[in-house]
Amino acid sequence: MTSENNRPDADVLIVGGGLSGTLLAMQLLRLPGQRQIVIVEPRPELGRGEAYSATELGHTLNGNAARMAVEPDDPDDLTRWLSDFIARGGWPESDEQHVPVAELFPPRGIFGGYVQQRLAEAQAVGAQYGSTVEHVRAEATDLQCDAAGVQVSLADGRLLNGRFGVLATGMFAAARTPQRDGGALNAAAVDPWDVAAMRALDPHARVLIIGSGLTMVDAVVSLETAGHRGPIDVFSRHGLLPHVRRQPPAWPDFLGADHGLRSPRQLVRALRQQCALAIAQGIDWQAPLDTVRVNIPRLWSQATDRQRRQFVRHVRPWWESHHHRSPPSSAQLLDRLLQQGRLNVHAACLQQVHDKAAGQVRISVRYRGDDHATEISGGALINSSGIQYDWRRVDKPLPVNLLRRGLIQPGPLALGIAADAGGAVVDAQGQASSRLFAMGPPLRGLWWESTAVTDVALQAKALAARLVAIDG
Repeated sequence: MTSENNRPDADVLIVGGGLSGTLLAMQLLRLPGQRQIVIVEPRPELGRGEAYSATELGHTLNGNAARMAVEPDDPDDLTRWLSDFIARGGWPESDEQHVPVAELFPPRGIFGGYVQQRLAEAQAVGAQYGSTVEHVRAEATDLQCDAAGVQVSLADGRLLNGRFGVLATGMFAAARTPQRDGGALNAAAVDPWDVAAMRALDPHARVLIIGSGLTMVDAVVSLETAGHRGPIDVFSRHGLLPHVRRQPPAWPDFLGADHGLRSPRQLVRALRQQCALAIAQGIDWQAPLDTVRVNIPRLWSQATDRQRRQFVRHVRPWWESHHHRSPPSSAQLLDRLLQQGRLNVHAACLQQVHDKAAGQVRISVRYRGDDHATEISGGALINSSGIQYDWRRVDKPLPVNLLRRGLIQPGPLALGIAADAGGAVVDAQGQASSRLFAMGPPLRGLWWESTAVTDVALQAKALAARLVAIDG
């Protein structure tokens, strides 16, 4: 597909300019050869997306600097950048953590600045090859694809043509995403990251939060920043809170040494044994757990659908709370509120959101073990149910149109979208595209863990190399 002058608008059209799309552009710019890259992103800045547009210092990464570099071959890259940034007076509050720079948990807004600087440096390298990157500030609403290339439709009516297209749409935060069956919750809820809106609440009002993962942690930080001092009730199916992330010593890669482990049951049994062994030696149980991540793509991709369903149903809640851990400062806040009795966590399922009345929100929940619903009232409601990975439930034009026309199909267990191991999108007929690719959170079903900085950075490097190889 080409524009009127018979030339495509881009060699690579990237839909999404958050972390995923920006890191892909960065890798493409560094590779020899002249190419035009266009990133379609409605936000005013590239590199931030949903996660790194946060402005509050309390909204930090949930991994320390040594774990969060965007350079796959240089794990110390963020540590060095952060050291220079702090030395220039960029983050004076870092002294409050009293740890080496490698162990700091930077604010997400500062991390977004780091990503932007690395992109700017890659643009300088690309300029030497004649490569460019253009930010088209618009929302992509549809996409066409044929053997010649892709055409992206924008909300303002424009059409963009490219030789290749990449879906780097990032994460659909449940609290900010229109959903086909979740409208009542979001309509009644306060945004978990909107501190200004929380300042307008009665500071002593009871706040109800749905979900107990990392989004809930952010919501509590937001409330604290806004000056809220009232009770907070958290409701989630299992009532599990994220563990605090510590800095354990290195541990042998026991999964890498034993490829016979395949089922979720075998994995959990082996992990428990390793954690017990660590504790017996006086070592933090998080040490063996931290070796698991590098093996997750292999374990997930070789598992059967039945084994994957078993994992999601029986293991996932504990995996999320143990693996997706809270930064220390946030964990300390939660612990203080728990001890004060202001924060209460309940194992309960949301049943209904009632209409607002007289400044009050009302919900019905079913506590674990009960066979009936209980009505709860509060001064505010927050949707902290995390990320919506099922594209069938996302009520946005792009996923709706792509699914309707069969250009994509749901990924395994309806997590993200289907693709081959190299990111080529698989359509409803099971055919892998030669022109349309995906990376990052849309590949949740393919790799399970496909959202962390290190995961996205590795995918960006591999996909850039694949696109250039096809092009060459």
